[in-house]
Amino acid sequence: MTLDCIAAAIAYLLGSIPFGYLLVRLFRKEDIRHTGSGNIGATNVLRSGSRWLGILTLLFDAGKGFLAVVIARHLATGHHAIVTGSIGALFAVIGHVFPIWLHGKGGKGVATALGVFLALAPFAAWSALAVFIVVTALTRYVSLASIMAAASFPVWVWVAQRFLGIHYGSGGIFIASTILVPAIILIKHRKNIDRLLHGTEYRFGSKGSRTA
Repeated sequence: MTLDCIAAAIAYLLGSIPFGYLLVRLFRKEDIRHTGSGNIGATNVLRSGSRWLGILTLLFDAGKGFLAVVIARHLATGHHAIVTGSIGALFAVIGHVFPIWLHGKGGKGVATALGVFLALAPFAAWSALAVFIVVTALTRYVSLASIMAAASFPVWVWVAQRFLGIHYGSGGIFIASTILVPAIILIKHRKNIDRLLHGTEYRFGSKGSRTA
């Protein structure tokens, strides 16, 4: 129980690091929360006018998620490492979405989720990333790609374990993390879903101020 709490705390604090906000503040002397959608994630940073800052935000947000799971898994041994890793995955994403440093107003968790699941369930994470890339390329809706990738992730976990013999873990905490993290991402995209349904969502590469 103590290890689980430590894993959760470390992961949350790592996830809370607002790299998009910090990078834009450091290099452009601006507050990304006052630009475009106001989101601190990589997409809004990219659309604010700095491609390289957007790419760095993506890498750092994914990296902090990956690191959170690695640290969490090293706190325990054997089967319990799956438990602590799963807890780390969940709380890293929660930290990104509700960062303590920005009064709980964070990003949508897509890049951080990619990072945590590359560490926890790599085949499923790469498969979900492939879904993201294909949907983005076909539609230019980053939000739709994020939604589809998140929704597909639990399916890829099931495929990997049922048909490919890849055993990530069968514990309740692991299963919960593979469902709750995508659920958080879908909930954070509820406004995007509404705009997609009404045909007013931003397409990547088009002029506009709405977030993905």
